[in-house]
Amino acid sequence: MGKMRNLLAGAMLLAGGTAAFAHSEGGYVDNDFFKGMQKGDKAAVLMVHFGTTYDDTRALTIDAINAKAKNEFKNADVKEAYTSRIVMRRLKAKGIEKQNPSEVINDLKAKGYTHLLVQGTHIMNGVESNNLAEELKGYEKDFKDIRMGTPLLTTHEDYEAVAKAIAKKVGPLKANQGVVLVGHGTHHFGGSAYAMMDYVFTAEGMDTYAVGTVEGYPTFDNVVAKLKSKGVKDVILMPFMFVAGDHANNDIAEDWNNDLKGAGFTVSKIILEGLGQNPDIQNIYIDHAKFATYHKPEDMQAKKVQYANEKD
Repeated sequence: MGKMRNLLAGAMLLAGGTAAFAHSEGGYVDNDFFKGMQKGDKAAVLMVHFGTTYDDTRALTIDAINAKAKNEFKNADVKEAYTSRIVMRRLKAKGIEKQNPSEVINDLKAKGYTHLLVQGTHIMNGVESNNLAEELKGYEKDFKDIRMGTPLLTTHEDYEAVAKAIAKKVGPLKANQGVVLVGHGTHHFGGSAYAMMDYVFTAEGMDTYAVGTVEGYPTFDNVVAKLKSKGVKDVILMPFMFVAGDHANNDIAEDWNNDLKGAGFTVSKIILEGLGQNPDIQNIYIDHAKFATYHKPEDMQAKKVQYANEKD
């Protein structure tokens, strides 16, 4: 895997042993997911998405990263699941059937799969990601090895990589031009990821980039204040979401667009593309999944016992 820069360990060890992984040097032990398999074992990679009812963006984001996972993990069967029951219900009305994670995992268990790697396309360690991790805990005894890769924004390296991927997509900015990225927002404490993303843009020299949310912090007023403090007159507007669905087409392309104009800015361009459409962003998710196949977190309880028994 090569040497990785030292940073905050982005993994968490869930009760019962289900592990979530991110790129990090500390806090892990080498453990090969595939080499641990024996004759007769079967492995699956489950890609988990919130989902979307928009066919065009689904093909460019969800379907695209599923295909990339299939190309990367050729020695496993790649499956997908959606977590939004509303999206699943609306798709079913259109004749498109999607399963939730439990339905897929129960099917894998019934078919004799022994090793399961789960990678979600969540943006941060928030409600959706935590709910998925809790759901997986109920299956720990059903598989010889079950692992979960981390969301897009977990370590500070992730934030830096995302900032560069977005800047590459946007291209050079003109004088007095800025970029506004709008995320969904959340009541969960993981929503602090939006503010950190905004901070990292500035730290990386992209100080006319501003991150806001539809339902959280930073707010629209926070974004306006930052843009004005940097002398921004013209704005490029885009979603900070995996898919460009309802929120992108309504809250961002309409509401935020009009509100920015009302605040005195021109909006010269709206990029209605989800983050999941960006190949560099897709690669970050795949890298998280790959890291999970080579590492497990250290047993911190055992390590504490070791520390307690050591002599100064």
